[in-house]
Amino acid sequence: MDEGLLNSIQFDENDLVPVIAQQHDTGEVLMLAWMNLDAIRETLATRSLCYFSRSRGKLWRKGEQSGQIQSLVELRLDCDSDTLLALVEQKGVACHTGRRSCFFLSVRQDSITEIREVLKAPETLYD
Repeated sequence: MDEGLLNSIQFDENDLVPVIAQQHDTGEVLMLAWMNLDAIRETLATRSLCYFSRSRGKLWRKGEQSGQIQSLVELRLDCDSDTLLALVEQKGVACHTGRRSCFFLSVRQDSITEIREVLKAPETLYD
């Protein structure tokens, strides 16, 4: 692994960097999460997305409980080196609400509208 690439990433004060997960072939934005250096290294080594859970304070391997995994196709760094874009192959739903994307709420004419249906009941995603 190219440590120079990893050293160029601008982490925040908590040693995290935001990462946007996008379906590689359709461009659909699936979710936003966070990575630390260990999560990036694991993702690059395994080609399976690993994030850092801020609420749990530990690594979170996407799909480890739900089976809704993301396989890495390509990892990109933005122009300021402070945001990552993960082009992924999403298996199943990406959102813990059971929707394909976490971006299922749309602001339309001063109201919030759900624009994506639940594809998998959330209670069936986790033990």
